[in-house]
Order: sequence, then structure tokens, then C-alpha cells
Amino acid sequence: MANKTVATEASVETYLAAIDPAQKQEDCREICAMMERLSGHPPKMWGPSIVGFGEYHYKYDSGREGDFLRIGFAARAQNISVYLLPGYDDFSDELSRLGKHKKGKSCLYIKRLSDIDVDVLEEMIVKDLKIMQEKYPE
Repeated sequence: MANKTVATEASVETYLAAIDPAQKQEDCREICAMMERLSGHPPKMWGPSIVGFGEYHYKYDSGREGDFLRIGFAARAQNISVYLLPGYDDFSDELSRLGKHKKGKSCLYIKRLSDIDVDVLEEMIVKDLKIMQEKYPE
């Protein structure tokens, strides 16, 4: 069974331009530029609503395998979801310094960039990419 969320040819710019309200769109554009700069990969749509950077191939002991983004984000109704795929075990220090946020299984939920320390988010992205590179070399 493959991952249901796959890379598409949809336009990242069209996705970003449709984000409302304007402040959320501005924050998403800033996150997009940050992730592109830090990852060295151009943004790509994954499914209809996730902007991803880079990708990796995974294969579980169960035999399930597929491809997925290394790092990404999505504008959701209530929050901006930032996808930190290694999980949170390695991010306790950064999370304590980040500011107002919530955690999902592999998502960091933020309401707006002004609620957090953007430098700490950048640290987390760099660390995430390093962990992913060690686990899934390109």
C-alpha cells in the first residue's frame, strides 16, 4: 500500500495566492521561502494542500513503501501545520523556546509567525533536515 499523499504538478503559487486571510498567506509565503532556502529544494505540492521540499523513499518492515516530502507545511483552517517528520523526541529544547504552538503526531501547529520565535523554527527545520538526511540519504 502506497502513501495517499503524493507529489503533484499543481502550482504552489496558486495554492499560496488562495490562502485567506492575508496574514496567514504572508506567514505561509515566509515559511515557504525559509524552507526553500534551508532545504535547497524548490517547493512542490503534495496532494491538494501540502507544500513540500525534497523527498525521500521509505520502506517499512511490513512491506509498505513510498515517497514523501522531507519537510513541508500546509495552511489549515485554524493553524499552519509545519511537518517535522522525525517526530518530537529530538526537539524538546527547541519546543521549550519556540513560543505558542501545539503538537500533532508529526505536525507542529502554529497560529501565526508572530506567536513564535522564527529563529527557533529555523533551527528546528535545519535539525529536521539533518536527521532526515542521516536516516534517508538523498
